[in-house]
Amino acid sequence: MTDAPNKLWGTDFTCVLTRVEFADVSFVIDLFSRRILSCASSSTYDTEFVEQAVQMASWQRRTKEKFHMRPVLGIIHRSNPGTAYSSQKYTQKLADEGLVPSIGTIGDAYDIASAETVKGLFKNEVIAKDSPFRTGPLVTESDVSEVAADWVHWYNNERFHSTLRHRTPAEFEEHYYDEMSG
Repeated sequence: MTDAPNKLWGTDFTCVLTRVEFADVSFVIDLFSRRILSCASSSTYDTEFVEQAVQMASWQRRTKEKFHMRPVLGIIHRSNPGTAYSSQKYTQKLADEGLVPSIGTIGDAYDIASAETVKGLFKNEVIAKDSPFRTGPLVTESDVSEVAADWVHWYNNERFHSTLRHRTPAEFEEHYYDEMSG
């Protein structure tokens, strides 16, 4: 994928049916570590929630942990060619955040395969009725947002990945920065 954090991000969103409404959940992932940088949800399909996810990912990388000294400028931001990601408003948000858009072709998920994987894991590990992240039915978008936030924290800090040498995404990045400074 890439040889360092903050070079290549991927994004995608998925739709979840609750008892009352549909909830769309957008994820932004650093493709070096598979770390989920942000997720945002909405009960209305528009570009605002995917813009919010990008803005939160940029903020997180500028202000959290060891990343506060690392600029976000120039990161390639891969997405699919859907309307939410190809709108002028979204493209402007990427420019405002210093990201370089890279939009895949229609019907080709290869560019965002890691984001597709995260979506699948989210649906299987969180949305499924027997999920340990759920304490009851998902009634509204707010319920989906709450379980998504819990899952993202677990995914980044407790879920081991064989492709990351059996480390969590957070540990994999920590190891990278330790190696770079040592």
